[in-house]
Parts: sequence; C-alpha cells; structure tokens
Amino acid sequence: MLLWREPLPNSWLPKVRAHLGEVLVDHAHLERKAATNALNLEKYKELFGHLSELNEIAMEELQHFGQVLALLKERNIAFGQPIRSPWISGMMSHVRKGRREQVIDHLVVSSLIEGRSCEKFQILAQGVRDLDPALADFYAGLVESEGNHYATYLIMARGIDEEETRNRLDFFLNLDAELIRKPNDLPLLH
Repeated sequence: MLLWREPLPNSWLPKVRAHLGEVLVDHAHLERKAATNALNLEKYKELFGHLSELNEIAMEELQHFGQVLALLKERNIAFGQPIRSPWISGMMSHVRKGRREQVIDHLVVSSLIEGRSCEKFQILAQGVRDLDPALADFYAGLVESEGNHYATYLIMARGIDEEETRNRLDFFLNLDAELIRKPNDLPLLH
C-alpha cells in the first residue's frame, strides 16, 4: 500500500465513532460516487482497453452502495443529502485539463481515494468493534476490494505514462498531506 506522508489525525476515529449514522450516510454517497467515477473514466480513449475492468469496479461499488443502504435501513437511519468533502474536493481541484494529463490525474486521484478508503476501513474494522461488531465485520470485508481498486487505477495510469504517473503521484501525495493537516470537524469518511 501507499506510504502516506501524513497520518490520519488522532481526532478522526473518535469523531467517526461519535457520528456513525452520519458517517454511514456519507459512506453510501461515496460508494455511489465511486461507481459513477469508474463509469466516467470510460470516456477516456486511453482507457478503452480497460472497459471491462472499469465496469467491474462500477458494479462492485454499486453493490457496496446497496450494502450501505441496507445498513442504513436496518438501523433506521435516513438517507440524507451528501456533504461535500473538503479532502476529495481539494484533490479533484488539481486534476489538470488536457486529455492525457487529465486521464492520468483522474486515475491517480481515484487511486488515492481508494487507498485512503482501504486505510480507513482497516481502522474502522478494529475501531468500532466494541460499538458495533457487525459494522466492524462489514468494514473488514471491504478492505480487499478498496485495495484492489487502488492498485487497478494506479496500474492503468502507469500504463499510459510511467514517469508522468510517478510525478503526479508525488504531487498528489504532497497535496493529500496538506489537506489531511487541515482541521475538519465534519463527520465524514473522507
């Protein structure tokens, strides 16, 4: 997995534990957006050879969306409006325009979103076990999938241009560290 340049703040897990319902709503929106993102990547001609992989990711993300919706229903938590993530918005705002640059940046950012999800799901699998063992098991079950999505997106970017991907990964890891350090009191997964 990635060598993050900034660890998650110590305040993240306690905030999530105190707002599990809101975090589950945010998680549902993130899974829906992840499915849409995989489909949006299909517009790039550089990825036409990866349509089946992107479709598989989209279907898997939609399956996760359905699973989170089921968790919300069984816990009587209303599916509310999404809250804009400062971290994701900050990352996406640096995706360059221009076909080749844009596809590489889009893949690198997608990879990092999946990588952070993998990390956070591992933390949640342990960090909410005392509160909700079933939810902890659910998060443990998502770790491998998120790790696979992270690797798939990064491999696709490297297949387009190895050196440019390395440079942009370096840039976005620095940006990730900068954004992680910014205080954020929102009860969000990301």
